[in-house]
Amino acid sequence: MGMAAQAALAQETVTPAQLQQLDATVERVREQFDVPGVAVAVVKDGKVILQRGWGVRELGKPEQVQADTLFAIASNTKAFTATALNLLAEDGKLKMDDRVIDHLPSFRMSDSYVTGEMRIRDLLAHRSGLSLGAGDLLFWPTTTYSNAEVVARLAKVPLKGGFRDRYAYDNILYAVAQQVIETVSGQSFDAFLQQRIFDKVGMAGTRYNADHLQPGDKAAVGHAKFDFTDLRPVPPLTWSNAAGAGGLYSSVQDMAKWMNVQLAEGRLADGTPLFSEKTQQQMWQMQIPQVVPKPSVPELDAARPNFAGYAEGWSLSDYRGQKLVWHTGGWPGQVSRLTLVPGQELGVVVLTNAESGAAFNAITMSVLDAMLEAPAHDWVGAYAAAVAKSQDKADESWANHVAARDAKSKPSLPLAGYAGAYRDAWYGDVFVEQRSGKLRLRFGATADLVGTMEHWQHDTFIVRWDNRSLNADAFVTFSLDPDGKVREVRMQAVSSLTDFSFDFQDLLLVPVSDKK
Repeated sequence: MGMAAQAALAQETVTPAQLQQLDATVERVREQFDVPGVAVAVVKDGKVILQRGWGVRELGKPEQVQADTLFAIASNTKAFTATALNLLAEDGKLKMDDRVIDHLPSFRMSDSYVTGEMRIRDLLAHRSGLSLGAGDLLFWPTTTYSNAEVVARLAKVPLKGGFRDRYAYDNILYAVAQQVIETVSGQSFDAFLQQRIFDKVGMAGTRYNADHLQPGDKAAVGHAKFDFTDLRPVPPLTWSNAAGAGGLYSSVQDMAKWMNVQLAEGRLADGTPLFSEKTQQQMWQMQIPQVVPKPSVPELDAARPNFAGYAEGWSLSDYRGQKLVWHTGGWPGQVSRLTLVPGQELGVVVLTNAESGAAFNAITMSVLDAMLEAPAHDWVGAYAAAVAKSQDKADESWANHVAARDAKSKPSLPLAGYAGAYRDAWYGDVFVEQRSGKLRLRFGATADLVGTMEHWQHDTFIVRWDNRSLNADAFVTFSLDPDGKVREVRMQAVSSLTDFSFDFQDLLLVPVSDKK
């Protein structure tokens, strides 16, 4: 076969008839949502019908995104953690309905009833009573805490809902799941994943964490919009202290193999089971229903499911009469989505190196429509409208803060009166320091959370973080006691666009007394 024929054949295997429009869609997405690089794989009936990349691994550099380019898959890691626990259940080393304290006697939640009742399965289902993203500041951005310290500090993270009462997405219980896997298997989590999943599925490129990337690995670099506007590369985040929640690096080439195992009810390419069909059904069994919100813009009505819920490391919903099993991943600089349509033996994964959920959703929905032979719909336009709407909401929220501000007000205390060491029961120590006429705020265990405080009004300041890629500036409000001393400090993110993992609102900072 000549070179031209080979190239033609390669092109054919790259783009099946249904996906002829995908090129144009991805390029529109990259331009509309400012995404340097995208990789997509589509599997159907046990075959990989498309896997390829568009754009660049890093802005301003020539290396192209390809099918084997590694991205941080973030919370798409959760399905691997769920699988690991289920493999241990198949080994007879635990039962999914065992109490967590039977395997980790030191495990504690902030409520003793929940501590005693929490089952292994509950760790995966986001129904513990923790609020959205509760405890994430223990590992987001990267902290000095170990996995054991993160799990120990969970004992003080406040519960905001009833046990098994409602869905609220968390990461920290997957850090507990990681500890269960290590304790029960006697292996490190990364060794367990490597031997029991990656090696068997043939995911040769997949890495445990950013710090496990090897020389020669072609990894994408994440990009964030500094101050919400200026797109620039960001350094990789490592999450070994909560790796069960997110942390894996993988490629669409490897994720295509993973999707095929999922769609084959746990069978590997050679027909042997990675896990049983029964286990597969259980992992996709709804554990907690979710409220299905009305779409923010009418253009997204077609995507609105009839039902939504969470299983074990997977989200569940429906689209055009088909059950969807899916998950997204969000990471500083890199976001992704993996979607399975079991009834059609169809899977699509989209990995990106920017922070736009609209981008992976527009591509995913376009591929689903093409493969399900649905009427054409402009998903890029639809998600662009939704982005504009959330931007308007953020602008309005900020305008309300500005309108409510008494700009002439002065702080009650001289700046030195606010300085000192403060402690939150679950996070730990936060320091307010006076430096050359300004207050600086520093989180003791988080190198990235250090910034300058500007007076806002009365005893409220805004901390502007030195690292402008975080987009997480926060109000800091000091409450005083009758003698004019600081009694407590509360924080909340300034922008509604700030990632929920900056769970500042759950902190209750109190002065660390000198008298021990």
